[in-house]
Amino acid sequence: MPARIGPNAVLQLAPVMDRMVGEAARHALFAPVGFDPLPGAEAMIDERPVAALHRALRRDHPDVADRIARSAGAATGDYILANRIPRAAQTLLRALPASLAAPLLTRAILAHGWTFCGSGQLTATGRDPVTFSLESNPIPQVGESATPVCHWHAACFERLFARLVHRRSQVIETACCATGAPACRFTVSWR
Repeated sequence: MPARIGPNAVLQLAPVMDRMVGEAARHALFAPVGFDPLPGAEAMIDERPVAALHRALRRDHPDVADRIARSAGAATGDYILANRIPRAAQTLLRALPASLAAPLLTRAILAHGWTFCGSGQLTATGRDPVTFSLESNPIPQVGESATPVCHWHAACFERLFARLVHRRSQVIETACCATGAPACRFTVSWR
């Protein structure tokens, strides 16, 4: 059975692409990899066409791909906040100082990382800053770029930390499998 990833890796790209490059361009990008029509929101999907879609976005729309991916990643974070993290847990995290909220959110992300990491292995180190490492990330292709390309993941992490840990949270991808690194590394800081 192929590795699976959550459908938001596709679903959140669609409205952003429609706004930024138009529906025709989105259909042209999504159809060859089997996402026209869009997948349902209820079930995990094969990570291979998802990875192909993200690579095609970077290849076919290099001037806006990072902005599209960041907007879709933030929208994925919004979806998680609206549908996956109970309100009581959100209220608790927001009430705690960042030094206590960050490790709790980090543990929750690690426990559910399979939904947005597919076959990749997600780990985390540190408390302030927090560094997430995603080994074998299925989204980038090794040797694809000289710079990090995982804007979707970075924006999703940033949205969750900014809403639940500290409003000034920022995420920087410091290493990427696309550049040949052994893992994609995302540093979350709020200072």
